[in-house]
Amino acid sequence: MEFRKIFDTIPDKFDQYRPRYSQELFDWLLKYADIGPDKSVLELGPGTGQATDPVLNTGCDYHAIELGEHLYAKMKEKYADRPNFSIVNDDFITHDFGDQKFDMIYSAATIQWIPEKIAFSKTFELLKPGGVLAMMLTHSDYKQANEILYEKIQKIYDEYYRPEEEYTQGSFGYTNAPEYGYIDFERRDFYGERVMSAEEYVQYSGTHCTHMVIPEPYNTQFFDGLRKAVLDAGDKIVFKDTYVLYVTRRPLE
Repeated sequence: MEFRKIFDTIPDKFDQYRPRYSQELFDWLLKYADIGPDKSVLELGPGTGQATDPVLNTGCDYHAIELGEHLYAKMKEKYADRPNFSIVNDDFITHDFGDQKFDMIYSAATIQWIPEKIAFSKTFELLKPGGVLAMMLTHSDYKQANEILYEKIQKIYDEYYRPEEEYTQGSFGYTNAPEYGYIDFERRDFYGERVMSAEEYVQYSGTHCTHMVIPEPYNTQFFDGLRKAVLDAGDKIVFKDTYVLYVTRRPLE
């Protein structure tokens, strides 16, 4: 199974344990893009709604496209009764949007699964003149809060982290957007903190695509090792999160 489809195998776990984004990020973005009831927005690969509510709650004409059929079903379960909610179960790469145009297109840790040329060229064509493309992701640091625990966890990774497939999506060129006609590119950072128990940390770690393809016996040894390390540290691990937001615009025509 290709990595971009693997999350569809764990919709409930994904919904419970994947991190959300900071309200401050959305406050800034929605003001910047001037999103409200008279605007049309497209979310790329919403998963189970980790970045959906703040946008949907503006009353905008919200649309989403989700590749995974089980993730799509979870989104329908959560939001189908909202009058401004619409979602299709399809691949953004090949989907025909017809004459739809959007005031904002946004991605929460999703656009990197799309080849860069398609991602930027197709979103550019789908945006109205002056429309905003927003791309967000999370960088997490658990070394700062407890360096001893961090070192123990690194040893577990060194010994048991043996995924069957290599993750290659980290090379997506967010900063290349201007090469495809976008203007006013900028990065904004926002901050947050997550505190998890040992079991919560294990469950969260089990939602990482590469962690989901660790074969036995390494799989059991890896997750048991993570659990024990956090239990020994007082059953608590603290993540200092940086929510990275890239924004750019299609020029006015």
